[in-house]
Amino acid sequence: MAAPTSLPSWRSRLLWLLLIWAGGVAALGLAAGALRLVMRAIGMST
Repeated sequence: MAAPTSLPSWRSRLLWLLLIWAGGVAALGLAAGALRLVMRAIGMST
């Protein structure tokens, strides 16, 4: 399995890490926005 083109392996791994990181950041942003909307709906101002 030691192909001379070992470049795409770390590139795809880095791409997966970036995608997982971006997904986590987006999920946290959506959760924060939803929590802010809920707090505003029940009358607590942030």
